[in-house]
This record gives sequence, C-alpha cells and structure tokens, in this order.
Amino acid sequence: MQQQTDDMEVPLLNDSNSNRQKSLAPERDGFSHQQKDSEGSMESPNLEFEYGDTDSFTAELSELYSYTEEPEFSLNRDYFEEDFKNHVKGRRWMELSMEEQRAYVMRLLDALEVTDRDKRLKVARAILYLAQGVFDECDTETDVLYWSRHNVFLLYDMGIFTALLELLSMEIDNNQACSSAVRKPAISLADSTELRVLLSIMYLMVETIRVGMEGDSPERKAAREAFKTELGSPLYNGEPFALLLFTMVTKFCSMNAPHFPMKKVLLLLWKTILFTLGGFEELQEMKVRMRELLNLPPLPEDSIKVVRNMRAASPPASAMELIEQQQQQKRGRRSRRPLVKQDSLDTYNERDPFKNDDARDEEDDPEDVDSGIEGEVDPLDRDVIIQPPPPPPPLRPPTERVSFPKGLPWAPKVREKDIEHFLETSRNKFIGFTLGNDIDTLVGLPRPIHESVKTLKQHKYVSIAEVQIKREEELQQCPMTMGEEEVEETPAEILYLGMLPSLSQYVIALLKLLLAAAPTSKAKTDSINILADVLPEEMPITVLQSMKLGIDVNRHKEIIVKTISALLLLLLKHFKLNHIYQFEYVAQHLVFANCIPLILKFFNQNIMSYISAKNSICALDYPHCVVHEMPELTAESLEAGDSNQFCWRNLFSCINLLRILNKITKWKHSRTMMLVVFKSAPILKRALKVKQAMMQLYVLKLLKIQTKYLGRQWRKSNMKTMSAIYQKVRHRLNDDWAYGNDIDARPWDFQAEECALRECIEKFNTRRYDKNQNTEFTPVDNCLQSVLGQRVDLPEDFHYSYEMWLEREVFSQPIQWEGLLQAQ
Repeated sequence: MQQQTDDMEVPLLNDSNSNRQKSLAPERDGFSHQQKDSEGSMESPNLEFEYGDTDSFTAELSELYSYTEEPEFSLNRDYFEEDFKNHVKGRRWMELSMEEQRAYVMRLLDALEVTDRDKRLKVARAILYLAQGVFDECDTETDVLYWSRHNVFLLYDMGIFTALLELLSMEIDNNQACSSAVRKPAISLADSTELRVLLSIMYLMVETIRVGMEGDSPERKAAREAFKTELGSPLYNGEPFALLLFTMVTKFCSMNAPHFPMKKVLLLLWKTILFTLGGFEELQEMKVRMRELLNLPPLPEDSIKVVRNMRAASPPASAMELIEQQQQQKRGRRSRRPLVKQDSLDTYNERDPFKNDDARDEEDDPEDVDSGIEGEVDPLDRDVIIQPPPPPPPLRPPTERVSFPKGLPWAPKVREKDIEHFLETSRNKFIGFTLGNDIDTLVGLPRPIHESVKTLKQHKYVSIAEVQIKREEELQQCPMTMGEEEVEETPAEILYLGMLPSLSQYVIALLKLLLAAAPTSKAKTDSINILADVLPEEMPITVLQSMKLGIDVNRHKEIIVKTISALLLLLLKHFKLNHIYQFEYVAQHLVFANCIPLILKFFNQNIMSYISAKNSICALDYPHCVVHEMPELTAESLEAGDSNQFCWRNLFSCINLLRILNKITKWKHSRTMMLVVFKSAPILKRALKVKQAMMQLYVLKLLKIQTKYLGRQWRKSNMKTMSAIYQKVRHRLNDDWAYGNDIDARPWDFQAEECALRECIEKFNTRRYDKNQNTEFTPVDNCLQSVLGQRVDLPEDFHYSYEMWLEREVFSQPIQWEGLLQAQ
C-alpha cells in the first residue's frame, strides 16, 4: 500500500492559518520527512501514558464542546436567569432547598411540552445550564463540577431524560429541517442548535452518572444502576437507546441529514455503550466469571496489569540513522576492531541462527550489532557475556545489565489444535499413521516426544471462543437432542439483536466517518462534511480567528477518531465475550468495508507529530472557561498549546486502532496476507518510534503474525524488532514465527477461508435469531378435514369486498385442468 505524503494534509480553511496547518502536516519532501522521523526517534522520550476506558472526567466533559460554541455558555445562563427570576424572586439556585429545586425542575419539565419551538429551546437551554453546574454562582472549577453532579442526579430523578428522548426523536424525524439542510450550500453551527442542546444535556447526564465517586450516597448508586439498566434495555420503542444514535449516524452518512452534530452523537453513543456494556476492567471480570461457569482453568495472568507494568523499548533505527551509523562504522572500523576479541565474535556468529557466511555484510548492518532493547541485554549477547574464562569484554555497558528482566511477561499458551498437529507430525514420522484428534495415546513414540507433549499440555489454553464454537457445532448437528438453547439476555445480547438487521450499514457509516476525520485523508467534494457542528455562521476574518478555528477543526477531527476507535473496540470485545460468532460477524463486516487498509492509511503519517499535536486551547476548555476571566488570546499562546508531552486522545486513538487491527487479523491467514499485500511492515515499524509500551506491544503483535511471510532477508535486517517481539509478545510454544517453517505459511485458499467463516456465522444467526423459519422439523397436517376446518383470520372489511375478490381471484381466472392433472 503505497500512500504518498501528499494524502496526509489536513485541508486548509483559508490562507491565514496555512502556517499552522503546514506545521501539522508532514512535509512533502521525502528527505525532510525522513530527517524529521530520524530526529523524532533519537529524541523521543518515554511517554508517561496510562491507558484506560476514558481520559480524565474534566477532559471528557471539555471535549463535548467545540471552541466555536463558547459564546453559548452565556446564552444558556441568560435564559435560565430570565426564567428563574420570574418564578423565584431574590434568591439563587444554590440557596433553594431540595424540595424547591425539585418543584422548579418540574415546572421546566412541563414547559418542555409547549408547541412553540423557540420557547421549547429556551427551556432546554435553561436545563442545560443546570446540567453545566450553574457556573455563574460558582467560584472554582470544583464547585462547578459539584453542582453539575448534584443537578444531573436531580434532573434524572425528575424524569428529564425521557422527555429529552422524545424531543430528540422529534428532531430526528423533522423532515423540514433535513430537507432545508440538504439544499444549503454550506452548513454551520446554527443549523443544529436544537439537536446540540438536547445531545449536550443527555451526554452530561450519561457521563456524570456513569462515573462513580467515592462519596456517592446509596440513593445515587441505586440511580446509577437503574439508569444503566434503562439505557441497555429495549425500553425506547422496543430497542436500546444506542440504536437510536446508530440510526442518526447512518442517516447522516447517507446525506439525508447533513446538519446532525456528529461529534456529539458519537460521543453520546460511545459513552452509552461504555456505560451499559462496561469498560475494560469490567470485561476482564466478566471473562473470569464466564471461565468459571464453563469450568475452564483460570487465566494465567491479568493482561491489563501485565501491560501496565511493561516498559517501552528503544525504537528501531530509521533510514537516516542507518546511513549515518554505517558511515561512522566505515570510518572507524580499523581502530575499533581490536577492541573485541575474535573468539567472542566467532561464538556470537555460531550462536546467531540468522547469520550467513557473509559476515562482512552483517558487520555493516547496525541493527545486528545493536539488536537489544534499551536498558536490556540481547539474549544472544548475554550468552557471550557469561562464557567461562577467558571472559570476553561485554558488548553492552555493565550498568544496562542490571535491568534485564527475570522472565518473559506472558505465560506461553498452546491450543489443542497445536498439540494435535504436533502429534500428527510425530506419528507420521515415527509410526507411519495417525490417530485423528487423539492427544492422549503416545504408544510407539520416543521418550522426548512424551516429554514434549507433557510440556505442551501443561501450557494448554482453552479459550471461551473454542467452547462456544464446539457448542454451536453440537446445536447445529443435533437440534432435536440438544433442545432449545437458553440465551441470557445480557446488555450485549440485546444490543446485538437490535443491530443485527442493519449491522453492515452501521459499520460502513462508522468507517466513513473515521476516513473523513483521519489526518491522512484529502478533502474531496463527495466526502462527508463532519464539520457541521464546528464551523461558525460567519467565517473568520483575522489571522487570530483563523488560527483558533484551525485548532478547533483539528481538535474536532481528533475527538471523532478517538470516539470511533474506542466504540469499535468496545463492540468487538463485548461481542467476542458474549458469543464468538457475533464478534466474527462484526469483524467480517469491518474487513469487507476495507477497515484494514483504512487503519494502515491512518498510520502512514508522521505518527510522532500526530501524537504530540497541540490542538487545544486550555483557556477555552470547560469548566475553566466558565469560571475564569477570558485571557487575551495571541498567536503565540495559540501556537504554544498545552504543556503536555503528548496528546492523550491521539495516543489513545492509535492504541485502539492497533487493537482493532489485531482483533480482526488474529488467527486469520487471509487477513494476515492483506497486511503483507498492503506493505504494512514499514508503516508499523515507523509506529515503534513512539516510546509507549502498550502501543509498541500491539505493533509488535501485528509484525509477529506476518514475519513468516516477509522473508529471511527482512528478518535479518530487522533483528532489533525480532528481539523486541521475542521479549514482549506472548509465545506459542510450537509457533515457528521467526523462521517461517510453520505449516500455516503455505499458500491457502483465502477466499474459501472467509466463505467457510461466513457460512458458520449465517448458520448461527439463522438458528438463534430467525424465529420465523419453516424448518424441516415442522409437523405437516395431512388431514383434509383438519386443514379445511382451520380458522383463518381475515381483515374486518373483507366481507364488504368478498364478492369482488371472488370474481377477480376465482371466476375470472381460467383454470388449466390438463396442466393441473399432469402436474399431479
């Protein structure tokens, strides 16, 4: 997949902010691009990033609002105070008792039902001001968040969310607004005012109630559980709330409603699914419980803790660094050679399985000379260091040896399929015949094979997916014997059932939005306009306004990428735990919608620049902007951005996209070959420049699965990457990934593999969800009298038109008696 760097430019808004845009976009010149990558890799520090379900609570709230919406904060306050002073004279909101506050909210709830659209909008803005924390009466950000939380629980208790949901449904079905938006040449913030206000209140309610606090009362905890159940149940027109938001996404992407504020919709959709299904910690707990129910052994380790304790490796050298190091080696080779004894080099060459007879070429390759991880000793070098006397000089500084890990981070795993394959090969070799799937009979095999099988069985890992697949096969083969399957009505099951009829549309719509928001995408006339809820009515006229809008647009796109990546990952993980074929159905739709090249295109940029982007203005972030006086913005303050070492949301997005890519390619040879065909190895290797352990782990996993297809020369020249894979990625005991001798490396009929999977998925969906199917097991009534005696329900008005129907359908139709007799 050869993407040019030109494809990575963010479209300019106007000439005045072109300098900033150019600084964010990668340079067109290939040499300067390489040089920038080289500098980034040499100077990139370790990133103190903690991965989680979301960013901090205040950061998640601030991302709801674009900087263009900042004047609306005072508008919300004015409408609230105008109404509040008319009904509660001479007092402030904070001074009211709980009963008085409830009475006032009830009055607002009644006012929401008025037919006048403008009055309804004013009331909605007053409610939004309450949800934002009555900030005009607060002195600090902490006070704003406290009163926001207090008011949100009050609003939920009074039934505001249900009323907002009805208004949202009305706005979605407002054909007049949709048709006027379609006809408009340019859509701005003003076209989505009602929708933005409603979605903002709903988002604040979902996010505030979702996040639990230590001091929460039992009443609030009970309200949280009730709201969680309510959102995940099919209470809204017989479907979960998330499906209404999915409908908004597809309607927007089909160009039928271009005024929908898509960032707010996606944020609310993500937080709703995160709240109802659970985050990564809850997923791990659910996985442990499900393994107990299925009588499977416990997990060998907590993957979340293992990843958190990992530390980043030094990135592989870039092209510029390789050239410079090679030149230095050639200049200083004569003076340096006597420093290392020849016998230690010989030992090293003997021990290195990747060496060939041409030792001189290998000396010229700096990655072979420096093939360890930063702060660690290469395993091959360590063997040289601990040789008996005479000891050779160490190939690393002595201080680095101290931090060498005592063991690998992951316990190795073996599938039952791998043990079967190992025994099949051994029996063919030593006995001359096989015993099928028998993994217990070892008669006639030599003692070392017995030991090998014992070791493999010690590390045998049976996944929940394997149990589900086996159970599904039994249900398909013996439907009468197995009986009706009892399906637990979990939130994931309810969501999948609702999404099933239109799942492909939802997936395609999300990927369209991801493509439109990706920094590597060019602005095209036929692409979706995702800036409807960020562009003001009047375009900027000064350089400062243009810079501010440029930052806002880039931030807007980053938030959309973050939201979609987190949403897709959550859906994949929850569906995989609920049932493997639900996961496979979503994953296959992602693959067919070109998700793999899309993610690779996203990473085909200067990833260090993307992760360290400063597209934020701290002074304009909520709740800071509603409490403090607005400072005078200058070009310098806008350029400076925040003081953070990296952008949390961009690093979060990158990790999520890598995890999605891992999920949909794992154990799928056809999809692994897509990674090879799209030339993903150099793109992924560039991503290793980011010194963050979790991101590096998922990059290395993607490189590991395709190593056997990349050839010996690639492995030889990327020894540092190979070493990192060995030390950081889980081992499969008989997975010959480093040498390419695995049976799975042979040519496969990739299309047949996907078709077989598709067939299994369709059988599963038909068996479990198609309740109207006429199966071959339905009994047939052969008694004429019984059939004629059955009562047929006819429409109420049928007897009025009975004679006409008889004339049209019976008397006027000629009957071909001869043909009827022949057919018999």
